[in-house]
Amino acid sequence: MPKLLEVDGVWAGYGNATVLEDISFNLEAGASLALLGRNGMGKTTLLATLMGATRLSRGSIRFGELDLGVVPSHLRAHAGLGWVPQERDIFPSLSVEENLTVVARPGPWFLNKVYATFPRLQARRANMGNQLSGGEQQMLAMGRALMLNPKMLLLDEPLEGLAPLVVQELLGVIAQMVREGSMAVILVEQHAHQILPITREALVLERGRIVHHGHSDVLAADPSVLDRWLGVASH
Repeated sequence: MPKLLEVDGVWAGYGNATVLEDISFNLEAGASLALLGRNGMGKTTLLATLMGATRLSRGSIRFGELDLGVVPSHLRAHAGLGWVPQERDIFPSLSVEENLTVVARPGPWFLNKVYATFPRLQARRANMGNQLSGGEQQMLAMGRALMLNPKMLLLDEPLEGLAPLVVQELLGVIAQMVREGSMAVILVEQHAHQILPITREALVLERGRIVHHGHSDVLAADPSVLDRWLGVASH
């Protein structure tokens, strides 16, 4: 199967500071990747680099037929990259439905499918973005990204700070997307035990470098690697 994303020897950071060093990995269409590592190890920077929000100093990033190194950041969503940042970045003065439809592009994800996936959003469709709970805002951020009908969805700690019931609901949605395989998913999360069961591959960053890349189920079954790089063995 052809590669959807090819990251080759990437060095990137902010201003004069280099955060990522010699990052290389590939993903096929429909693949799923757990992006793991302790705080400050470069996970968010890697997603930001894919979206063009950092300084790429060396290496190349190909997305399908595109060289992302020459694609402006504001055009990468049109190229098929969907991003749900930690900050969610929903439009607070727009309604739920306006947040979803303002960026919509044709494809299998449309308004009623998002509402079926997140029934809470349908119930709050007329509420403004700033009138939602944290969990509802996260659902809205994910729903808005899905309305772009991306080829690849980047999720930056979508479970952070949410109530356990909401976490389970979102994990179920992400797991369903992975099973369907209609888009590739890169998922950043602090808690490896939550996302290794629902992803196929896992990549661990340590100080901006890849220190482990393999199958998620193999990593989940290896407490020594989990403990060495993440500080967790079984929890």
